[in-house]
Amino acid sequence: MAGRYAPRTVLAHLIQRRNQTYSEIVAEFVELGGTITERHLRRLASGERAGTTPQTRRTLQRMFGKPVEELLAPYVPEQAAQVVPAPAASGRITTGNEMEVLDMAASRARAFALAAQTGLGSEAMEQVYDDVRHVAKAYPQRPLPEILGQLVETQDLVFALLESRQRPEHLRQLYFLGGVTGGLLAKASHDLGNPHAALTQARTAFLCADNADHHGLRAWVRGLQSLVSYWAGNPHDSVRYAQLGAGYAEQANSTTSVWLPVSEARAWAALGNPDATRAALERAENAWASVRNDELDDMGGLCTFGRNRQLYYAADALAWLPGEMETAERYSNQAVDAYTDQSHPEWAFGDAAGSHAAMAITRIASGELDGAADAIAPVLGLPAERRINGVVHSARRVHQALRQSGRADDARELQEEIEMFTRTPIQSFPR
Repeated sequence: MAGRYAPRTVLAHLIQRRNQTYSEIVAEFVELGGTITERHLRRLASGERAGTTPQTRRTLQRMFGKPVEELLAPYVPEQAAQVVPAPAASGRITTGNEMEVLDMAASRARAFALAAQTGLGSEAMEQVYDDVRHVAKAYPQRPLPEILGQLVETQDLVFALLESRQRPEHLRQLYFLGGVTGGLLAKASHDLGNPHAALTQARTAFLCADNADHHGLRAWVRGLQSLVSYWAGNPHDSVRYAQLGAGYAEQANSTTSVWLPVSEARAWAALGNPDATRAALERAENAWASVRNDELDDMGGLCTFGRNRQLYYAADALAWLPGEMETAERYSNQAVDAYTDQSHPEWAFGDAAGSHAAMAITRIASGELDGAADAIAPVLGLPAERRINGVVHSARRVHQALRQSGRADDARELQEEIEMFTRTPIQSFPR
């Protein structure tokens, strides 16, 4: 039975009133089509975690008859609610949304496959891989609030599996997946403007990469650390992390061998060093000759680095350097064109926005204020849930370029639009 402690949340109180163990609640949760680990349920009930996927929220509401916001609220004894029994599982789910029903059925099958084995088998391991791959592919294309709960739960699942007894041959695979999910959460922390949390996640991800002995994953995590440092305004750290990963990338010969030098290039550009910038960009281009995809690249999405992103990074780098505006303009035009097709597998809203910002900066340098306004317009039209940290900083760079152009009075209206845009970054958006 659930222990008779003072419940911290309404959810903990209701579980206690049911006189059931957490494992029994999890089993019932699965019967209703949800997927949750006992560890995650305990953390929700204790108030340690509030992040949940839409499917988890729906299933908890079905079980307890209350919205998740109320279930996770602090428990006040005098306001204790009556227990609402879970609806009996029926043979037919009538939500009116066929895709939602299919998602619930797939989640139920996944939970059963994982729970039915004392040690992970090949089918269960394939399922965990598929969960991580799904989030990695979705990350660059979907608003962060839509996938953050799923990402947190996926990491929670991988860590729970690592903490339980597993076959030796599966440990390396689980550490690999732990490194990937940690890296994705490092990016999420960065996107929400929390570089400290981002670097903490990245250090754990690198530990997992070491335990998996995976050179490509080590290099990828170093790339994430370089990215976080660049946008946090620490270009020297960004250069250092990119260089620390270079040896691993050389051994992996994955797309990280392109990502790391091009990341180093834009950090050098932020430091005002055109020679080092050009040299790093050249190394990135030359690296393509020896690239062969590894299992990290095969994850897709944020786990691989394609030519479209290379164009954006080059444009972003060269836009820092007054003497490189002609080249920066060429790269930014190519990058904007590359990100026009939103159905392309490499499309990413953040990189598309950064490409438009770089184009705007090159047009400001040429005195084309109307052209700059046209270039930045798609960025300023992004909804709040897509105003991630890098996008907001890119818009601020355009604002800075306008201030330094000597035509600030002519560009006052555009500056005000950018200021309005940056006042509502994603961390202020209700999720």
